[in-house]
Amino acid sequence: MPTLLLRLSMFLVVAGLGLAATGWWHTLTWCALLAAANVPGTLAPAHPVIGRLGRVAEVAVVVLGTASSDHLDGWLLPFLTVPLGGAALFGGRRVKEGLGEALALALLTAAGLGLLAGDGGEDFWVTALEWLVLAGLFAVTASWLRKALQASTTSAPQPYEEATALLTQLRAVARQLPGGTLDPGGIATHLLDEVRNHVPAERSAVLTGGGGDRLVILAQNAPDRVDWETSLNTDGTLADAWASQQSQTSARSLSRSRSSVGAVSVLVVPLVAGVRTVGLVVCETDQPGAYTAEMIAEVADAAASGALRLETALLFDEVRSLATTEERQRLAREIHDGVAQELAMVGYGIDNALGLLPPHATEAAGELKDLRTEVTRLITELRLSLFELRSEVDRHGGLTAAIADYARTVGASAGLRVHLSLDESTARLPAATEAELLRIAQESITNARKHARADNLWVTCEVDPPYARIEVSDDGRGIAGSGADGRYGLTIMSERAERIRASLEIRPREPHGTTVAVILAAPTARGSVNTANKE
Repeated sequence: MPTLLLRLSMFLVVAGLGLAATGWWHTLTWCALLAAANVPGTLAPAHPVIGRLGRVAEVAVVVLGTASSDHLDGWLLPFLTVPLGGAALFGGRRVKEGLGEALALALLTAAGLGLLAGDGGEDFWVTALEWLVLAGLFAVTASWLRKALQASTTSAPQPYEEATALLTQLRAVARQLPGGTLDPGGIATHLLDEVRNHVPAERSAVLTGGGGDRLVILAQNAPDRVDWETSLNTDGTLADAWASQQSQTSARSLSRSRSSVGAVSVLVVPLVAGVRTVGLVVCETDQPGAYTAEMIAEVADAAASGALRLETALLFDEVRSLATTEERQRLAREIHDGVAQELAMVGYGIDNALGLLPPHATEAAGELKDLRTEVTRLITELRLSLFELRSEVDRHGGLTAAIADYARTVGASAGLRVHLSLDESTARLPAATEAELLRIAQESITNARKHARADNLWVTCEVDPPYARIEVSDDGRGIAGSGADGRYGLTIMSERAERIRASLEIRPREPHGTTVAVILAAPTARGSVNTANKE
């Protein structure tokens, strides 16, 4: 289309110039020849053979038509912009060859016209060169415009193409990582095992950014729970290592519970991927001056090899978390706008039917009232499901606040007396871990409400990263009273606990009821699931 418009416009221009410069018969003859020469370039401008023949024919007609004029007035010379501009506009992989060929033909044309002009044709020679320069500028402008148009039309899919390529690479990388996983906690644990092969460490941990000035503990290796320092907002070893991206040593413990104990050796090695600090490896031993320069270099090498793996896992975890949140929000919107609205309309219809019944239709009225009660129950269930889908751990409120909010809402709707025991430190768990713990707590509370027929609900939350314990107890019928969907919920909780390397305990509560407890980073072996009383 661009080359066709160019040819039509220039054809009208040269026709008008010809009528003004020479007779109509001379103009009509050469315009007809020029129209015939335009046919190949119009039908197949990008063809490697037809396109070239068309440009040769166009230039030849311009040369012969100009030479045939008695005064060499050059009324056909403006048409030189067509083969040059056409070669620049049609694109394709032969555009450079075509443009170069058209320029060569134009130069031959100018030279030939100059020879035909002879000694008296200096003015015509200047005119020919001027049109040649204008045609070249037009061709360069047309080529630039074509590239700009192509860039604007192809820029939109590029992010998706790049995302597809990156996700494909992530899938291949995940199969090569230790354990075949992109779990940040698993990679951090593996990194700690490597570090302990190089340096003595009674206590060690991997910390990563958790938003703001606080670090998140991904993994630790210690005989007892350690109250690690996680703030980057103070002058200290952690802040120096994070900002400088250089290994730091200290004789002051990074455990707040041991800060007053005698001299220790502390080593903090940054995990740097590219120019970004991903996290920190912290090692502590009770031996003063234990970390030599050689040891520090060995730990730095191990950290350098593990930093990229950890950053990849963290990015993948963030993408997965965003996708999961978006999907939950989408499902909540669909349920609210679909099934929930339709059930509400059914309830209104039943109410209208009850109002239209005659007074003596007591049996029908009773059945409709029972049906209305069931519809109301289903609507309540849907509203609670929507609340569960939309519930997330607030960045400022924390995990315990989210669990407490859900327990209060469910307890109020089900007539349960809720007893809360909350204990959360200022440090935060990784976002993905908090999300899984919240879902386990929600499933436990839902099971107590739907299947246990309980009167009381006890919820205990202890969060002291990397340790956490969430316990939900009820005084209902116990696990044996759960239906098939209740047992399926227990299976889902087990899978969630395994995903974050936590232990799940399901046991009877005396004198009756059930207790569900999930424990993260407990001193005992992790990953065990006690479901002996599941059935």
